[in-house]
Amino acid sequence: MRAAAHELRVQLAAHPLAYPAIRLLGRLGPAVRVPGLGVVVNEAAVAREVLTDTGTFRSGGGTDADLWTPVFGPSMLVNMDGPEHRAMRRKLAEFFTPGYVRRLVEAVCTEPLARVAEALDRGRPVDVVRTTKIVAGALTSALVGFTVTGSTAEREAAYLRMTGQATAIIGLVKLGRLSLTAQEVTRARAIVAEIGTTTSLAWAAGDENTAVGRMRTFGLTESEARGLASAFLIAGTETIAGLLPRLVAVLHDHGELARVAAAHRAGDPEPVAAAIAETARLITPAPIILRNAVRAGRIGGVAVRPGDRVVVSTLNCARAYGRFDLGRAHPPELRHLWFGAGPHFCLGYPLAMAEIHAVLGALFDHTPLRITARRAESGVLFPAYRRLEVSRA
Repeated sequence: MRAAAHELRVQLAAHPLAYPAIRLLGRLGPAVRVPGLGVVVNEAAVAREVLTDTGTFRSGGGTDADLWTPVFGPSMLVNMDGPEHRAMRRKLAEFFTPGYVRRLVEAVCTEPLARVAEALDRGRPVDVVRTTKIVAGALTSALVGFTVTGSTAEREAAYLRMTGQATAIIGLVKLGRLSLTAQEVTRARAIVAEIGTTTSLAWAAGDENTAVGRMRTFGLTESEARGLASAFLIAGTETIAGLLPRLVAVLHDHGELARVAAAHRAGDPEPVAAAIAETARLITPAPIILRNAVRAGRIGGVAVRPGDRVVVSTLNCARAYGRFDLGRAHPPELRHLWFGAGPHFCLGYPLAMAEIHAVLGALFDHTPLRITARRAESGVLFPAYRRLEVSRA
């Protein structure tokens, strides 16, 4: 099967109707008003204007923020705006500096990735999806102060259970319906009860080596810490669990995995960085970003009124630049757009990049690799593989 067909299968497995519809809307211009949906943005430069104009476009009122507030409370970053949002980001920023996340990844990921290397050396296949979920669960646990003990199998099961919690919560969300029913809110609250209890213990202990412990020293309440820990759980596991295996698959399917791996082994970071950026463009891990207009304005020639929902189709914005090409330079308006822009640019971006580099590095050290089995995940919010098995060629 051709590379483009593999990626299309992943998209259609997740959204068999919505994906073709969104791609069709991408042909209608930089911005288009869709009755019942809102103003859909399809051009990167226009999207960046929307995401950086916080005076006109906010995260509340008909956006994804409305999904999470009933479950996690008002202090989850994604559902905050203005001075409170800026203050919270400043307090948390030190946990996502390149130096801190590099040390965190080295401390947490060395052991599970060593097992990946051992398996590949012995000729055994490795499921990149499972590996990514274990690493993401371990990193999130370390970040929020969740101590996991026991045997290797018991620790891995705990990490997979943590990522499974995030999957279950995200699974309640459906495209086109920006609210949860009372029953779904109850289910979501039950799912996060365990992480909430753990967060409360970490907050009470005040261990400043964890994000939650440091939150207390910043003056955050226990409730605020619980909301932010939940944000770390969802953003730190679901997005990366979908992105990283697809990244490996795209590089493999386009015949670029061995070349990029060789650059990694040679200590040349530029081809690896370019491969991650271009692959993320094609994949677009967060295919839409939602905003709400709080005052009148214009988007790409389309008039907007207060209360209008704005659907930034990062997927269409990214795909407008053509087919997969590792030689393509990304213009400023496109750069990392799938991680947001402006005040809401993904706070955990440095951690996500460190995690991606760590897992790719473990795989790159054992190339050539071939994909021996794959299966797309169906009915999920973020397109993903359920299984992506690789082994040494």
